[in-house]
Amino acid sequence: MIPTSTTRAGRPRRVAVLSVHTSPLEQPGTGDAGGMNVYVLQTALRIAQRGTEVEIFTRATSSAAPPVVQAAPGVLVRNVVAGPFEGLDKNELPAQLCAFTAGVLRAEARQEQGYYDLVHSHYWLSGQVGWLARDRWRVPLVHTAHTLARVKNAALAEGDPPEPKVREIGEQQVVDEADRLVANTPAEAEQLVRLYGAEGSRVDTIAPGVDLDRFRPGDRAASRARLGIAPDETVLTFVGRIQPLKAPDVLLRAAAELRARTPGHRLRVLVVGGPSGSGLGQPAALVGLAQSLGITDVVTFLPPQPPAELVHVYRASDVVAVPSHSESFGLVALEAQACGTPVVAADVGGLGVAVADGVTGLLVGSHRTADWADALARLTDAPVLRERLAAAAPGHAAGFSWDRTADALLETYARATMPVRSPAPVRPRSLRQLRRTPGAQPGAQQPGDRPAGAPQSAAHA
Repeated sequence: MIPTSTTRAGRPRRVAVLSVHTSPLEQPGTGDAGGMNVYVLQTALRIAQRGTEVEIFTRATSSAAPPVVQAAPGVLVRNVVAGPFEGLDKNELPAQLCAFTAGVLRAEARQEQGYYDLVHSHYWLSGQVGWLARDRWRVPLVHTAHTLARVKNAALAEGDPPEPKVREIGEQQVVDEADRLVANTPAEAEQLVRLYGAEGSRVDTIAPGVDLDRFRPGDRAASRARLGIAPDETVLTFVGRIQPLKAPDVLLRAAAELRARTPGHRLRVLVVGGPSGSGLGQPAALVGLAQSLGITDVVTFLPPQPPAELVHVYRASDVVAVPSHSESFGLVALEAQACGTPVVAADVGGLGVAVADGVTGLLVGSHRTADWADALARLTDAPVLRERLAAAAPGHAAGFSWDRTADALLETYARATMPVRSPAPVRPRSLRQLRRTPGAQPGAQQPGDRPAGAPQSAAHA
């Protein structure tokens, strides 16, 4: 059994959360920032509210980023310098894992013994770091994959390069080493067992959530006026990173088909997001597609929007489309439904859980233009059906709050403190102390420690 120091309720006092390739403070919708950013930050905020401090380690991508940022009471973000600040994409980060791991271990070495009670890693890159930190600190490792290479490679968009072999190998190592694994859906849990040989008893299925205080129904007319959208336009919206995996091209092609079928229909297509992944190689490709389809007059491109503005995008829309080729869950679908907007989504991955087919939206079993045009037409041409789905959508989304996700994660953390596996041998603490900052005392303020005067959570007040 791995010894840990937990609260009387069996919950950890402090958790080290690892998010190597993307910071929870970044704006989702461009680069590598997406749903995982939202997940990491929202769960951290709510776990801290329940009395467990959270410290998030992420790779610094700007020289201006301070070493430590207090995101909220009980939540710190530690920006670790590992490689150049700019110019590295996700596939180049394995070469920086040694530097990142060193930064994480050094931050912990400045604290008193047993400072972190558990490590929670997000995505396989973080899992590689978490595996070493787990052995070094003799604490449990909980891992959330978010996406899996073998699943993505089985559903590649046309022209999209496959995930590299190094990722598949790295994921397998993390699955083998983690004390507990968190899957977003039953389907992902089954994939971990079938494709990676995970022990089913070590996999917990915990659905992500939605910020129900932020995303809720509102005045559609006011939101349209805010965005400059006419009251009589039918608005079809895509929100997300612009890359082949997310398939915004499917919506554009379907919209062109709808326009050809009903030329007099006033249509507006909103594309909200920025280039990412393989889409970075052709950032203007979607604009070029709209031109070739002859629909540039009805397509509006918007940059990634902060939550306070994104809520108006959802409210202004008649339908939100999520045509991804692979999706571990689909937070956009939940956010849209929470705002009372029905969703048309590809029937892949976790979207079958996020969207209640025929109740709050429609699932499409292919990415063919005709099939998507038919599905969208079912809602654009039938306002009664569309309004019925819209009315049911917020109730469905209400079952996926971040509070529920945080409570379930804390239950997983409690189970992880009682593993049956034995930890790998570690060096004596006295030897480790030799590598501390010269002259430092356990618990003394060091560069990168908690900001002076920052409040602690209620558990440590």
